[in-house]
Amino acid sequence: MTQPPPPPPNQPPQQPQQGGFGPPQPPQDTPPQDAVPKDAAPQDAAPQPPAPDLTKAPEPGYGYPQAPRPAQAPQEPQPPQAPAQAAQHSQAPQPPQTPPPPAPSGPPQQPQPGYGYPQAPGQPAPPAAAAGYGYPAQPGTPAPSAYGQPQQPGPYGQPTPPYGQQPGYGYPGQPGQPGYPTAPAGYGYPGQPTMPMHPQAGGPGQGPGAGKKFNAQVAIIVGAVVAIALIIGGGVWYAKSSDGGKKEEAGPAGPTGGGGDTGGTGGTGGTSAGGKEKVPADPASDVLFKIPMPVIKKDDSVGVKGSWLTDKAYVKTGVSEITGYDLDKGTKLWSVPLPGPVCEASRFATDDYRTAVTFQASAAETASCDQVAAIDLVAGKQLWKKTVNSGDYPISFNNVTVSANTVALGSTNGGAAFDIDSGKVLWSPKPADTCYDAGYGGGPKLVAVRKCGAYDNPELHIQTIDPVSGKVISEYKLATGIDYASVVSSDPLVVAADVGDSAGDGSGISDFFSIDNKTGKLRTRISVPGDQYAADCEGITRIEACTGLAVGNDRIYVPTEEHDGTGEYSRTNEVVAFDLATGKQTGQRADAGDGYTIYPLRMDGSNLIAYKRPPYDKGGQVVSIAGGSFKETKLLENPATEAVHDLETSMSPEYSEVLFSQGRLFMSEVYADDGSLSSGDPQYLAVAYGAGS
Repeated sequence: MTQPPPPPPNQPPQQPQQGGFGPPQPPQDTPPQDAVPKDAAPQDAAPQPPAPDLTKAPEPGYGYPQAPRPAQAPQEPQPPQAPAQAAQHSQAPQPPQTPPPPAPSGPPQQPQPGYGYPQAPGQPAPPAAAAGYGYPAQPGTPAPSAYGQPQQPGPYGQPTPPYGQQPGYGYPGQPGQPGYPTAPAGYGYPGQPTMPMHPQAGGPGQGPGAGKKFNAQVAIIVGAVVAIALIIGGGVWYAKSSDGGKKEEAGPAGPTGGGGDTGGTGGTGGTSAGGKEKVPADPASDVLFKIPMPVIKKDDSVGVKGSWLTDKAYVKTGVSEITGYDLDKGTKLWSVPLPGPVCEASRFATDDYRTAVTFQASAAETASCDQVAAIDLVAGKQLWKKTVNSGDYPISFNNVTVSANTVALGSTNGGAAFDIDSGKVLWSPKPADTCYDAGYGGGPKLVAVRKCGAYDNPELHIQTIDPVSGKVISEYKLATGIDYASVVSSDPLVVAADVGDSAGDGSGISDFFSIDNKTGKLRTRISVPGDQYAADCEGITRIEACTGLAVGNDRIYVPTEEHDGTGEYSRTNEVVAFDLATGKQTGQRADAGDGYTIYPLRMDGSNLIAYKRPPYDKGGQVVSIAGGSFKETKLLENPATEAVHDLETSMSPEYSEVLFSQGRLFMSEVYADDGSLSSGDPQYLAVAYGAGS
């Protein structure tokens, strides 16, 4: 779903350049419900489709499995390099006077991404034509199913055409266009990676099909043909819009969750139905404040992951500290010093704004991420600090999350948990265990991803566990051959996995598994081909690190890949919804608008909050999408001045932290560097925007 990020699209044209865990659980003997045949053939690049028959209704496209790609050789994790910042200027952008030249054939050089992210593509493979986004794919040569016989009715009964590799999540289809600012490094990837106790697979995105270019001209033709075919065929794909009368699900608990867009039915200045976010009288925003980038050593890069919102403060991780800032002025309210950089930060906090982080005991390059602390985000103080040993050595943790009053941490040595009030150990790894908790998903419930068996052929158990005792409440066993899984949502429980390495784009997502928390039974399985849908989960070591997804209303909201817009040289995408009970699309679709790229952020009651990355001549937007009608309401729109635009687009939502609440948008970096790639322009750790009341 994602490739290494070229800069944002739609820049003004320029001339071409010159040159549970808890008590140990025994391995389960129940047969997998989603077995993948070991002899499934790898899939080659798609052939060019024949001319479509406009008298024939389109065949189904999205939601069908594809053949797995060959497994990739393990590789050692590499530390990320510092991201370059976009240059900032003071003059407003001017519209182009002449059509821009064609894009260069090769992508620009990108900074080395963090461990688990796709590597920069080498020689591009021949492009493969794809159907218009959000519409059924055109018929072509069918590929064998990756899953053998279907287990669920609906989207798994037919073969699907082979998919050509598309540009990554939110990236231009023609990489390397002049005038783009350099994109930042990947969000949430370890700045100081540590040596795992068990070998880890190499970075994804290196298999066949990686780095293929999207053929824009073919896409325009095919998209137009598909649009006509939809009219002739009765609008099969998106015409069946239905709310289903399902219970509205609240978003994740805690100050960083539980919200979404206004539904568009509220009056000006009021609160819309379905959510708490207010609709401003004027959505035009101003820059509230900018937080300067911390000063660090030359040629250094330090992780600064972690940002939260309370009623009174925007809290952001800095270099070896966590600081609270006034929501409107950006003045420093408090600071919690730490002896070393923060490695991981929980997405969630308790109802009274307490959360947890892992960090290094010092700034030394040899230091591990073996320290865990609970932080009070209101009082601005550290509650306690702990370590967990395996033998004589402290364990380095890969993820940390909060559920109820429990801080849960996962590692290749197993999981551990602490009471957030007292720091009391609730459970820790047992040396004799043959299985271990690789990580946890938090929020409304606590979910463990438990690994059993050999590292190169593991069995993954998805367990809903009691956050106090670690007792297993329910369990679902994924098929052997699925090496990694990510928790997208703990309630309703949704897990993402790259089945048979078939995503082919390093996103970690080929399928979503909707699982019943109470019974552990599979509700449905949703296939989301990597060349058609854009989102990312880094489940190799970081179980909860998913971006570009939101879950609510018993649905999962997924963005499509970028594709050509209606305007010349423009790009755009959509957000579509899948029913978590049936696995089928609901027929709901939110269009980004020409030149914009839309990303789900979170839920606001039954509404979806989404951010729209802007074209070159406009500012970004935050919109509310009504859970039933999918009507969009604008909550915020940033200035289009060149300086503000450059700063905003330097913090792309795929690789930065983006929070929105009560008319304020906060965007922040996850790595701090020495500024050597910024050409002398100011760099900022975070920026805040505020809309009118």
